[in-house]
Amino acid sequence: IATHTRSSPSASRMTRSDEDRYIGWDAWGPWSECSRTCGGGASYSLRRCLNGGSCDGINIRYRTCSNMDCPAESGDFRAQQCSAHNDIKYQGVTYEWFPSPYDPSAPCALRCQTKGRSLTVELAPKVLDGTRCRADAFDMCISGVCQEVGCDRQLASGAREDNCGVCGGDGSTCRA
Repeated sequence: IATHTRSSPSASRMTRSDEDRYIGWDAWGPWSECSRTCGGGASYSLRRCLNGGSCDGINIRYRTCSNMDCPAESGDFRAQQCSAHNDIKYQGVTYEWFPSPYDPSAPCALRCQTKGRSLTVELAPKVLDGTRCRADAFDMCISGVCQEVGCDRQLASGAREDNCGVCGGDGSTCRA
């Protein structure tokens, strides 16, 4: 014997809102284009909260991309961003801009200095994604925050070179 029960509209609404509370996140979207064509950049993927904004977790994730080295003639990425301001007047004067020395208090700000170093200015609060935070590491700025990048050029991998210079090695391959 088959039975058929009819649910009331209010019961249906209650069930639907209970369902919505537990739905959570939509699927991750496609990866964006890489922020750089070489030298290590960043790509992101977004997802949407289906609960009207009450999901746990993050709605954006990042990964590294275009990790092959840039040709030497392409120059430093931070220097390119500084020189992009060469044709823009700063306080009524046009300057030739170069990256200022590394500032650990603001590694992802675009701080540039004039030729002759008479003036140092923050030309932008954030450098472009994929800009190195430090010259001596693969760590890169993403959305204005310095993110750790391992020697394998992957975000937050924790990979380090051993004392033999091998990425992720255990020190057993050194030759005397």
